[in-house]
Amino acid sequence: MPMTPGYPNDGRLRLCFLSYRHLTRLARAVLDEYAQRAEIEVIDQAYEAALAVAREREASGAVDAFVSAGANASYLRSTVKSPVATIKVGGYDILLALLKARERSNRVGIVMHRRIIPELDAIKGLLRTEVEQGCYETPDEAVACVKGMAERGFPVIIGSSVVVEATERLGMEGILAYSVAGVRQGLDDALEMARIARLESARYSQLNGVLRNVQEAVLAVDPGDRVTAVNPAMEALLGFSPNAILGRVAAEVAPELSLRGVLSSGEAEKGSVLRFRRRDWIANRIPIREHGQVTGAMITVYDARAISEADVSLRSQTRRRSNRTTRYTLEDIRGDSPAIEQARATARRFAASDLTVLISGDSGTGKELFAQAIHNLGPRAGRPFVAINCSAFPDSLLESELFGHEEGAFTGARKGGKVGLFEAAHTGTLFLDEIGDMPLALQTRLLRVLQEREIVRLGSVVPVPVDLRVIAATHQPLEELVPQRAFRADLLYRLNTLRLRLPPLCDRVEDVAVLAEGFVAACLERTGIRMAPSVVVAPLRSRLANYRWPGNVRELENICERLTMLVLQFGTVEEIPAEILRHDCPELFLEPLGQEKPTGRDGEDARIAIESALSRHHGNRAEAARSMGISRATLWRRMRQLGVGGTADGEDTVRD
Repeated sequence: MPMTPGYPNDGRLRLCFLSYRHLTRLARAVLDEYAQRAEIEVIDQAYEAALAVAREREASGAVDAFVSAGANASYLRSTVKSPVATIKVGGYDILLALLKARERSNRVGIVMHRRIIPELDAIKGLLRTEVEQGCYETPDEAVACVKGMAERGFPVIIGSSVVVEATERLGMEGILAYSVAGVRQGLDDALEMARIARLESARYSQLNGVLRNVQEAVLAVDPGDRVTAVNPAMEALLGFSPNAILGRVAAEVAPELSLRGVLSSGEAEKGSVLRFRRRDWIANRIPIREHGQVTGAMITVYDARAISEADVSLRSQTRRRSNRTTRYTLEDIRGDSPAIEQARATARRFAASDLTVLISGDSGTGKELFAQAIHNLGPRAGRPFVAINCSAFPDSLLESELFGHEEGAFTGARKGGKVGLFEAAHTGTLFLDEIGDMPLALQTRLLRVLQEREIVRLGSVVPVPVDLRVIAATHQPLEELVPQRAFRADLLYRLNTLRLRLPPLCDRVEDVAVLAEGFVAACLERTGIRMAPSVVVAPLRSRLANYRWPGNVRELENICERLTMLVLQFGTVEEIPAEILRHDCPELFLEPLGQEKPTGRDGEDARIAIESALSRHHGNRAEAARSMGISRATLWRRMRQLGVGGTADGEDTVRD
């Protein structure tokens, strides 16, 4: 039978049998019966010597459970963490020993560890034997008890191994109280304890393996609030090694981390703010249940600053991801006016191609919406759609955003470098909004990308091929920026391969009510109010149609939200006080589009003023409108009313 420690290759359980030689001699008679079920190491040691061996075996991981008896078992149980099975003495064992002792003397002493047997006093008359009982706590007490009985004329003493050894040293006869049946029961108990211990060890090993890779600080306790597991993050937070924490009561390690409340209530406590080590933390205390019973609890501690940083990063990544996806299709572009129908038809034709598109139109006319629709309808649908507003970044930052940079390219450059938006849009579409605001230096680099289909990161000399479609948009008259040297002519010609002009809302008056009902419906849905959007729009239909809408669809959406909020407060449009409606929605009370043509002196003066402004700006309506302090739509409407530039009866001869 193997008698050395070590983990059996066949997966058998590992037992360590610690006892004096007398019990060991008795146990050897049955140990072979367990050879197939366990590897059993037998050590003839007691008390301090036994404890030293036990600690060494436990530290080396060479034991699943210990087997011992009497004082040895008590010492072990109070010191080691591994389970300890005790070989017990039963009443039948004592009876057999008494019968054996009576063959030698009718005066018998019984000395047991920490106990006497009251039942013996009731039957000792039947045995016709004088029996005296004693108990001990330490080996010295056992020897003293044996000596006292010897002095009182008890030649035979029944007891444990330490008692039998003491009687032999005094020249007396000792009878071991333990039986083979008791040894078998002790070994069976040890095997069951070892099996459970190994399962628990595997579970805790798996748990600790997970915990060691968890970023948050984690501590787990048993039902007594004693620490059973900690991860490196918690060790660093507490400033203790695992050996200094495991087994201790959590409230003693750090009162702030106590889990007694959760163990008592069985209810989780999540998201509580914890002030610990002069910092703020977010703590979750959670009970651990097995078969419906609370068998422990755990606390996870998150750095409040890290949570704040993660929130910022998450929102930033969400925005970045949203720039690489599209939501809108041509079906989302509402309206049935001839102007918008023509724009949709043009967009549909352009989507079939892979050529560069330049979308022009006033602010708020839906340039990005059309760009997404073209992308979704084209061959690159499902691929990245990356959008950037060229007017939203400083010159140097815009270059880095578009082209990316290598590590160390400039002060503050990201470690490891950064992928630019051209690369991010590879195989998809790059939407350059407000292209008219792009710096001249970047226009040159953009022109090269459009021609060569490759980019070079900042700080690098290696060209990176890119396969993408470019859609640009502007509200500025790029043709007028060219002679001012604010926009490169060659870039304009490269961008202007396909041109999509979006109509202002004043040119599609018949769509205003349809769009307004859509915006009102969305606002009502967000607020959870069930109401027909027509209730809000119908009473104001004429005012909505008469307004010139310089902010176009975006302005219409804003006014619709204001109107919806007013209706939610007052019930209906008719119930809104006139002064409040005029104050909150002044746009609805401005000059209507359908005003009568100016006549007489007023009409003549207005005509002269318009013609003078157009003359000064070489027929450019946008510049003429700016000089007169009106929108281009208003200028165009007044030109039609007055017949300026041939717009009353003939075709327009004025440049846009």
